[in-house]
Amino acid sequence: MARKYFGTDGIRGRTNEGAMTAEIAMRVGQAAGAHFFRGSHRHRVLIGKDTRLSGYMMESALTAGFTSVGMDVLQVGPMPTPAVAMLTRSMRADLGVMISASHNPYADNGIKLFGPDGYKLSDEDELKIEHAIDNPPPLVPAELIGRARRIDDAQGRYISVAKSSFPDHLRLDGLRIVIDCANGAAYRVAPTALWELGAELIELGVSPNGTNINDKVGSTSPEALQARVLETRADIGIALDGDADRLIVVDDRGQIVDGDQLMALVACAAVRNGTLKGDGIVATVMSNLGLERFLWGQGIALHRTPVGDRYVVEAMRAGGYNVGGEQSGHIVLADHATTGDGLIAALQVLAELVARKQPAHQVLHLFDPLPQLLKNVRFTGGKPLEDAKVRAVIADAEQELGSTGRLVIRKSGTEPLIRVMAEGEDEALVGKVVDSICDAVRKAA
Repeated sequence: MARKYFGTDGIRGRTNEGAMTAEIAMRVGQAAGAHFFRGSHRHRVLIGKDTRLSGYMMESALTAGFTSVGMDVLQVGPMPTPAVAMLTRSMRADLGVMISASHNPYADNGIKLFGPDGYKLSDEDELKIEHAIDNPPPLVPAELIGRARRIDDAQGRYISVAKSSFPDHLRLDGLRIVIDCANGAAYRVAPTALWELGAELIELGVSPNGTNINDKVGSTSPEALQARVLETRADIGIALDGDADRLIVVDDRGQIVDGDQLMALVACAAVRNGTLKGDGIVATVMSNLGLERFLWGQGIALHRTPVGDRYVVEAMRAGGYNVGGEQSGHIVLADHATTGDGLIAALQVLAELVARKQPAHQVLHLFDPLPQLLKNVRFTGGKPLEDAKVRAVIADAEQELGSTGRLVIRKSGTEPLIRVMAEGEDEALVGKVVDSICDAVRKAA
């Protein structure tokens, strides 16, 4: 069944356009609230947000929707997405909501929903809520409308949980860390947690003003972090994205370390500590072949899923795995969180750095990735991937890459983009096939 509102990661779009209006947000609140209204207890929903200017508008609209169908609302303010998931479960809320467009510019916003177990909703739940958005449920009588209140200790609760994931026998004393919070949801909690564990901090992206989230800072713009690490001679740099469910690291030489290297590090540490569950880890089709070959050499399997951390989590839950993630930096550590958590993942990386007592560039680069190239083609309508000429170019590219390369082409679930990725042992060939496919898609679009 085609989706009208939900993409691969909730509902997302440009503020005051399409599905991202106050009116739709209120209807989402009514629909989701009614869907999770089960049993005779007093129902409640927990709402967090990042630092976008439109977050106030969306929070108020969602609150109106939830209270109008009889749900109480707990507002926690700016808070990482994984914190909202954790608090939803720990505070026994019936539903959790994160207002964020993740790594997108400030003009965009989004709505992510979590069930009472702290996990993102199933396709079935999302489809039922979609139907109710366009067919609003009945409102409760005046005497049964919900109440809204702020939760003042939410940040402290999350910081405590994050710190508990760091080994008790280790400290960050003497470690100089540049922390880049993307002017986003973790601008308070991440520096606080690291400082309390003993780190010497240099802070970036911790002065949100409503419009500077992800603006030349954060995990999708690591250049500022690289420069600051080199300038301050820091031991390591950590970059989160706008809602802090994503992590990218910069080593002491200013080199970027992506999610594939971080998953390799965490997986090997888990094997050494006897804590890895299952026969391997879970990653998406975008993860580099170099990661797969490295893990195979360590006796660790790599199980691939479609792109999206929700699919990674689904596969982890189904197979009993406790380590998974995406090349983009969504690292899912099921022993500590129900979704990607940039801060908790960073703490596991830092634990390895402290335990090994070696420079970051020696600890964090476990394998040489195969040449890989990803390009995006924006389109305004139609189905360019179904065009006969595009399909013919793709078939030719697959034949050229052969058994030593891979091709992944997909439509983005959050933006009007066709993503074209190729990898293989011949860097020139990889570039050639990506460019040829992108040209074909542009013509078709």
